[in-house]
Amino acid sequence: MLIAAARIITACGAGSGGPPVLAPGYVTWADGRITAVGAGQPPAKPDLQLHDGVLVPGFVDLQVNGYFGVELAAADFTGWLTVARRLAETGTTAFMPTVITSPLDEMAEALRRAAEYHAKLADGSQGARVLGVHAEGPFISPVRPGAHNPEWIANPDPAAIEALIAAGGGNLRMVTLAPERDGALAAIKQLTAAGVVVSVGHSDATAQQVSAAARCGATMVTHLFNAQRPMHHREPGVVGQALADSRLTSSLIADLHHVSGQVAAIAFVAAPGRICLITDAAACAGMPPGAYVLGGEPIELSEGDGTPPVRSDGTIAGSALRMDSAVANTVATGLGISEAVTAGTRIPADLIGRSDLGRIAPAAAADLTWLSDDLRTIATWVGGEQVFGPHLS
Repeated sequence: MLIAAARIITACGAGSGGPPVLAPGYVTWADGRITAVGAGQPPAKPDLQLHDGVLVPGFVDLQVNGYFGVELAAADFTGWLTVARRLAETGTTAFMPTVITSPLDEMAEALRRAAEYHAKLADGSQGARVLGVHAEGPFISPVRPGAHNPEWIANPDPAAIEALIAAGGGNLRMVTLAPERDGALAAIKQLTAAGVVVSVGHSDATAQQVSAAARCGATMVTHLFNAQRPMHHREPGVVGQALADSRLTSSLIADLHHVSGQVAAIAFVAAPGRICLITDAAACAGMPPGAYVLGGEPIELSEGDGTPPVRSDGTIAGSALRMDSAVANTVATGLGISEAVTAGTRIPADLIGRSDLGRIAPAAAADLTWLSDDLRTIATWVGGEQVFGPHLS
């Protein structure tokens, strides 16, 4: 397959050997892998010519609680398949199903089911690739629970950590925890030794405690600014340490409701190359206003314009965000389109060790999204197969 495009954003990093933007450019692939990327006119007649918009890597979303009416923690395989197939509508080609704080035995059971589903959906042959599971909790701070039920928060003791690792069967890929909890630093070492990415989140930690977490192996901060100790000029808190510490990459919910555009812009300036976009989408995403569920408890979506759902007390509970909208919103804050796309593609892929995803480069997976000039998804390919959009030829 040979595609020529008016503009291609490769999302390749420094030292990758290629420019981040090709205008025009072309991409070829075979057997699901990119074989060549070049600037200018293609070497042969293209199979597909994209005269407008921009061709980008497929988006990589590290926090998806649910979508299209499906709560992934409770869903059967049919529900997971629905989400995997339809996420391509938003430009997402790889995602991390997320389970939030619940009783430990229920989280373990959700991880066991997820391990079974992951085996069927990891290769992208049925839609967006499943990257493993993100457990957001239950080892979080009761001071910063957000939409999590404080009654289900648990201590990160070695037995509890091992129970989740074992239940995941190698598919537990990320854990968000609060590093100030007793036993948390040992838990970070235990998790990272098992190949799990550890993220600081739902935390009232001081900057010093966050730094200690990074020394123990934590590499991420979950939804920067939300449900964490804010930055103060005498105590930088989670936010200040996240922005200043080169060991940490922060996820950001760019719906412009969780975090204002001005503050999001500050984050990108303060931590260039260390912000990745996520949706934190709940079951209401892609659905009309109404009643839905997050973490087994009710949420309400009152508007359909990207406004996030809330608990009965008004607490924001996940989002209704699309990844293409997250990129568009980030560009609207003043970030360059290449940097915004990279925040939704290569940066999250690199964070979880998937150098085959999130970039348009030789040997990478042929996971691609064609965006309109207003950055809305027109067509999506996973492993070189078109999975969304009009028939193109």
